[in-house]
Amino acid sequence: MEHTALRPRPLPGRGPRAGGGPRTGGGPAHHPHAATRRRRRLRTLLLGACAGTLLVLSGVGLGAVGATVLGGGGEAAPHPRAAAAPVRDSGPRATLGVEAVDYGSPGALVVGVHTPGPGYRAGLARGDVLLQFGGARVDTAADLARAVARARPGSEVLLTVRHSGGGFQQLTVVPGVVT
Repeated sequence: MEHTALRPRPLPGRGPRAGGGPRTGGGPAHHPHAATRRRRRLRTLLLGACAGTLLVLSGVGLGAVGATVLGGGGEAAPHPRAAAAPVRDSGPRATLGVEAVDYGSPGALVVGVHTPGPGYRAGLARGDVLLQFGGARVDTAADLARAVARARPGSEVLLTVRHSGGGFQQLTVVPGVVT
């Protein structure tokens, strides 16, 4: 009688087949659909890489965040209050150090805060909604960009913020200089 517990079992794909006789040929087990799967995976990978490259090159990677922070987002017609307060052209420009997009209701939703920036030092966090910047009401991200552009770098400005938890707070921020 043989001791089967001490005898190693054959690796899968090597050794006797389930059909009875020993396998002919010492190669790996035959998988008829493996080549089709490999081709499908390669095709999917190449298609994904091409689509990703196309999106990055077309600028979709910037999306609404980049456009609204720069003031290019929003409606095609000029905002009715845009002509009321012209933006200064001379002197240093101010920055808040946040990235914001339009919010469903009035306000600009903060989607990014630059860590060594004025917004971070004031206590802004991602998910906050800016409702007022100084004396200017903020209805869209473009309103926020115009209000920050009118501010003087180094002077304190009062912000009204609704945090993601629902609480309101007034923060004091000192806009920095765009370098």
